[in-house]
Amino acid sequence: MASLTAQQREQLIAAAFEARDTAYAPYSKFRVGAALQTTDGQILKGSNIENASYGGTICAERTALVKAVLIDSLNSERQKSFSGLAVVSDVAAAISPCGICRQFIREFCEPKMPILLVPADYSATAKTGEKARCWTRTSKSSYPTVLDLNTWSYLGNTHRLFTSQLPHSVGL
Repeated sequence: MASLTAQQREQLIAAAFEARDTAYAPYSKFRVGAALQTTDGQILKGSNIENASYGGTICAERTALVKAVLIDSLNSERQKSFSGLAVVSDVAAAISPCGICRQFIREFCEPKMPILLVPADYSATAKTGEKARCWTRTSKSSYPTVLDLNTWSYLGNTHRLFTSQLPHSVGL
């Protein structure tokens, strides 16, 4: 199972916040950033990119994963391993990836890879001394699989996520 050191987690979270600041979200004003770390330590950032046709919107998680696949296609090995993913938005509560992003994650990442779902107020929460938590998603069946919301963890305060919090969510 992939694991992250405390320093790697903080770097990954910081990169996700940086990515969020590059989001193109003129319609919903719902900015999301993601950072994907490879096992060799490279961090690939992605942000959501909206389109007036909401179906054409690209989520932050997929942006980071597509970058990784593109970079990987330029390598002769064609095998990229990931050690972690961090996702952050402007919403106070941590958000969970949409159904399409969950399937992308399932397609390209190991089931035990840590996925950090970070609340927007993470830095304030961290300063209070509250411990951040990270669990992993689990796969109970062979491909294709459904990722149960209860197998995702949130950093900082634990919040129950309702689909109404995500304007673009599907199948949570």
